Amino acid sequence: MAFGRSASRHVLLTVALAALVSLLASTSALSAQAADTGRVRIMHASPDTPPVDIFVDGQKAVTALAFPKDTGYVTLPAGPHNVKVFVSPSDGAGTPALEADLTITKGKDYTVLAVGEVGKATLGLLPLEDNNATPANGKAHVRLIHASPDAPAVDVGVAGTSVKVFSNVAYKGVGAYTPVDAGSYNLEVRPAGATTVALAIPGLGLTDRTVYTVVAVGLLANNSLAVIPLVDANAPAPTAPHTGTGLSSTSSNIAFLPFVAVALAILGIGAFATPALARSRRN
Repeated sequence: MAFGRSASRHVLLTVALAALVSLLASTSALSAQAADTGRVRIMHASPDTPPVDIFVDGQKAVTALAFPKDTGYVTLPAGPHNVKVFVSPSDGAGTPALEADLTITKGKDYTVLAVGEVGKATLGLLPLEDNNATPANGKAHVRLIHASPDAPAVDVGVAGTSVKVFSNVAYKGVGAYTPVDAGSYNLEVRPAGATTVALAIPGLGLTDRTVYTVVAVGLLANNSLAVIPLVDANAPAPTAPHTGTGLSSTSSNIAFLPFVAVALAILGIGAFATPALARSRRN
């Protein structure tokens, strides 16, 4: 009987260890998969181009994206990807209006803009790497992208002052992410080096610890010049205080789940096996 009990314990231990190895392997694979991705956001910034369908690696990813909308971030596996843009509606056959090969680096975020004018055969893609690091307390980060094909280089400043947030940003140029105090701003877009206001931007709200991209789009010639603010990264959610009585984060709880499952499995097997062993001893 002692040999039987020992063998039963050995079987239970083997089953528990196998379950643990399987769950750990599954968790590791999911973590590796999440780490091997990047994110891409596409914006339609061509003022005379109709809505478009976007195909990634031959599969339709976006339908009827219109000026001046964006897709928001989409997760893609790290590595090279082929992007084709067709006038909507499209099945992806024929010659695309735009095509580019983009390489996604794991853990990175990107913004790709369709810029230029189809009527002047200047349509193109402008790929940019984003920096969505969280700003310091009390700060926001803001970046400027100049995507207006007929507008000159511009300055962006605080209305009624000589303070400039961005200076001499030309078409397809980028004013780098700049830390500013969180709050509401009245801004002005001016030709570089001038005081004339080309476009007023009243009441631009910049939230604490949030990252933004501001895109200048449209045409100066027909007075359609506009500024589109995009949220690149929201402020992180407040972290609950650690009391020492439980796990401190959602990710910790998720990581702990496999061990809970294994423990429950062991307890379940043990509960089932104990009466059987007791009957075996009585017999």
